[in-house]
Amino acid sequence: MKSHLALLSILLYTSSLQAFDHGLFDKVLKRHVDSSGQVAYASLLAARTDLDLYLQKTGSVPQATFDSWNAAEQLAFLINIYNAETLQFIIDNYPTKSIKKLGGLLSSPWKKDVVVLFGKKESLDHVEHELIRVDFASEPRIHFALVCAAKGCPPLRNEAFVASRLDAQLEEQTRTFLTDTEKNRVVYDKLIIYPIFDWYGGDFTKNGRTLNDYVAPYLPGDPAGKPIEFTFYDWNLNEQ
Repeated sequence: MKSHLALLSILLYTSSLQAFDHGLFDKVLKRHVDSSGQVAYASLLAARTDLDLYLQKTGSVPQATFDSWNAAEQLAFLINIYNAETLQFIIDNYPTKSIKKLGGLLSSPWKKDVVVLFGKKESLDHVEHELIRVDFASEPRIHFALVCAAKGCPPLRNEAFVASRLDAQLEEQTRTFLTDTEKNRVVYDKLIIYPIFDWYGGDFTKNGRTLNDYVAPYLPGDPAGKPIEFTFYDWNLNEQ
């Protein structure tokens, strides 16, 4: 019995060592992001040490360590990296009125190699489209957690995502975004929703569901069968 307890203690201790601590990023978000998800970029730039240190720590995580985590730990890690690297990208180029202005004439800001991950420089697009949307394809709520520094994005959560509460955090993000009537609403004979549902429609319509089906639990009114109209996306910086 004692040997089994000792083995269990070792396993639990090893697991706790492997879990990644997002406390630094949580501190950054609580200090510089308000309750509506807008960012105080000037103050973040002036006090960027915690953000830079957090990204040094995420960048030093080996692929093998990441692979040893469970799915919730992996997804929380990747969402936080995407959001943290986006914040760092903005303050590295601050001031700017829009993240879209940080690309070149023929290049997208999301294709710049600004993310340090598993010993390589990668792009934000790589994190979102080649890792998160591939490895977690059954979780469309990620679209309400990833924030690309635009007012049109879902609000940036002012706490870090963590494995132990990830499902609840994603659900709250989804509900917060979909109940924002400036972005999503049923109006008479139309369902008006944000362009995210146009760009990533396939992520929300697996297993025979329609976009109307997906948004129905969150919207007042009945969207069933109503034609869809997509609204305008606001690319202005999500700055306080």
